[in-house]
Amino acid sequence: MITFPNAKINIGLNIIEKRDDGFHNLQSVFYPVGLSDALEVIENKDEGAARFTFSSSGIEIPGDATDNLCYYAYHLVSQDYPVPAVKVHLHKNIPIGAGLGGGSSDAAFFIKLLNDKFELGISWGEMHNYARQLGSDCSFFVSNKPSFAEGRGDEYESMKLDLSKYYVVLVYPKIHINTAKAYSGVKPKMPIRSLEEDVLNLPIEQWKEFIHNDFEDSIFPQFPEIKNIKEKLYSKGAIYSSMSGSGSTVFGIFEKETDLKVEFGDSFVFEGRF
Repeated sequence: MITFPNAKINIGLNIIEKRDDGFHNLQSVFYPVGLSDALEVIENKDEGAARFTFSSSGIEIPGDATDNLCYYAYHLVSQDYPVPAVKVHLHKNIPIGAGLGGGSSDAAFFIKLLNDKFELGISWGEMHNYARQLGSDCSFFVSNKPSFAEGRGDEYESMKLDLSKYYVVLVYPKIHINTAKAYSGVKPKMPIRSLEEDVLNLPIEQWKEFIHNDFEDSIFPQFPEIKNIKEKLYSKGAIYSSMSGSGSTVFGIFEKETDLKVEFGDSFVFEGRF
């Protein structure tokens, strides 16, 4: 059985305060996009087979199978449900460490795939609970719908936000941003305006003025080439552009189909509808 875990973007990201556990409370809008990996799971019926066998293709994944979130997801689920031995193959298209949630998406879709393929009967709430144990944004991909995120980025409220008539461009300049370092450069503050209300109620043409990713304040001075991507997307007609998550992917929302791959040299570029 095959599934296609998709990426997400952050529309606005407010870092509100540092928590006692060392994490940060934030506010953001998570929106799914069409860029996806391909994930296949088959039952491993070979005699004496390992419980979990993993292989991959596409973008190289660092580490070994035991470093992959799908491995941790398998062992979480198999503690409570009779999951057989499996062979897992992941074709990786979503850039790693790019602010697009690719690893979290793989893990959440893997949990859903195990449930469907082996008819485990895992409830929606249980799947969310497993996903939360794997990463702050992992639970988003269980429902995989536009959502307002709070807390560590693991508390979600569905939103009636529809961008299906627009096109999105993702530009990843192959710069790795260390998440912990990105947070260390941010000065938490309470937002003056409601991000959720702005995203829902303002025309997209006004998002540029009111909706901001706080990570840009510290990351753009360190990596001016990321700022340049945002500026170029606006110059090419984007009605809204922003860095996603802690970067370094920058996305642009367009009213018309684009053809911008040549504009961004050696960067990874995805273009398509939401």
